[in-house]
Amino acid sequence: SSRVVEIQSQMSERAVELLGLPEDRPCLLLDVGCGSGLSGDYISDEGHYWIGMDISPAMLDVALEREVEGDLLLTDVGHGIPFRPGMFDGCISISAVQWLCNADKKSHSPPKRLYRFFSTLYTALARGSRAVLQLYPENSEQLELITAQAMRAGFTGGMVVDYPNSTKAKKFFLCLFAGASGPLPKGLGTECADGEEIHQAKFTNERTRFRNAKGKSVKKSRDWILEKKERRRRQGKEVRADTKYTGRKRRPRF
Repeated sequence: SSRVVEIQSQMSERAVELLGLPEDRPCLLLDVGCGSGLSGDYISDEGHYWIGMDISPAMLDVALEREVEGDLLLTDVGHGIPFRPGMFDGCISISAVQWLCNADKKSHSPPKRLYRFFSTLYTALARGSRAVLQLYPENSEQLELITAQAMRAGFTGGMVVDYPNSTKAKKFFLCLFAGASGPLPKGLGTECADGEEIHQAKFTNERTRFRNAKGKSVKKSRDWILEKKERRRRQGKEVRADTKYTGRKRRPRF
């Protein structure tokens, strides 16, 4: 449903923001549990490149139909991340990592699968980069298990919780540093304007403030469309020629 899509894209946007990527160059990101490529769309719109991994052939078929810009890999991340060392400038994952806590087969050991995932992810990330994994933990034990395996694999960092006092808007982001670590980013909705911690978080749409602070073209504007077409051309894809009508609003039909 469109509501799910909207929440998914908000979380992708927040995850990419928490990666703290350099603004002066395009990065290569890994999207773990990429599904139909909704997070990837946001990554592409920001001018970055991505590779998505997912265990569901059906979801990846949808991504292919949607002609996403990233490369796709059908695989179980519990078996590890099969890329060369230091390849990625960051990793995001939206509501996927908690599935590694489920033992679907007799041979599946959640701690082992989590450790395999985190240790190979650590290797595949460039030093000084981050992985931001949004997840829906079932309980605090699950959170502890996931965090413990990440730390065992060499990551530092911890949990960033957005809107901790709101049942609906509360979101968990495991923010991990590979190599050089910094201070953990602040969760949204955790303090008032005057810096006082609040215990009654109001859910405001804080996302809007960050929009285009970086001087990015407004989504769906003519410039945004031209930039997207230019990126596609550079990737060797067939793109319609630009004309004076590109990005122009259609007249309403009566």
